[in-house]
Amino acid sequence: MPIRAYILVNTDPGKAKDVADEATKMKGNSPRVSIAHAVTGRFDVVVQIEADDSDSLKDITELVLSKIPEVAGVCKTETLLVT
Repeated sequence: MPIRAYILVNTDPGKAKDVADEATKMKGNSPRVSIAHAVTGRFDVVVQIEADDSDSLKDITELVLSKIPEVAGVCKTETLLVT
């Protein structure tokens, strides 16, 4: 069963587009970033990720806890897992 999640990102001022562009480069097999947008509102970037199945949860965790937060300009993230 496919899994989808949204990572809501707060960035340093003026870094939203750069963070969205870097997240978009994280396309791969599973999990993969399907799209990333710089947005207005409480968060600066919304990243949508998708995984092929629940066996990818470990890799989703790595993406959420390691890869996205390591992007220059990321201050804080919040993850919403779609059920």
